Amino acid sequence: MLRRMSLFALLELSGECALIVGGGKVALRRAQTLLEAGLEVTVVAPEVQPALEKLKVTICQRPYQSGDLAGKRLVVLATNHAELNDQICAEAKAAGLLVNHAGAAQQGNLRFAAVTERAGVQVAVSTGQSLPMLAQALAQRIEELLPSAAQLQGWQTARAEALAQTGQERETALHALRQDIQRSLWGAA
Repeated sequence: MLRRMSLFALLELSGECALIVGGGKVALRRAQTLLEAGLEVTVVAPEVQPALEKLKVTICQRPYQSGDLAGKRLVVLATNHAELNDQICAEAKAAGLLVNHAGAAQQGNLRFAAVTERAGVQVAVSTGQSLPMLAQALAQRIEELLPSAAQLQGWQTARAEALAQTGQERETALHALRQDIQRSLWGAA
């Protein structure tokens, strides 16, 4: 039997509108992630953590209403009420929205990976639906392997110079660059 694999993709959603239903710790983490990605975030919850109020989000301090999905591209469900999360999840998926169901990841169609970044190189790690702490630990370990800005710039320059060559010289230069990167990251060619 084939195991179904998630599709890993980088989404450019800057400027898009997101809705977070819930006002607790999970909502806070998701709001920070969405803001870093450039989304405009609205939080709907009867009670909101003070830390959420300090972020550049629109807060509607009230229960979820059916019209709250209008104009949104992405929805995060982070309430302590499983039935409400399930109901909104079904509505949002029926409307074709990206949905992160914090309490039951398998019901949504969007999961947040642990992400690390250095010098413009981003790496995302996911363990599927379980063990987000493992994904976070792996991302921290991977960050130690990522190149510095100076290394990256050197490799970009070497690649541009290699691509300017032709034939065997080009292939030799690209092979040498590949070996240099591998030696730098893994200690061997």
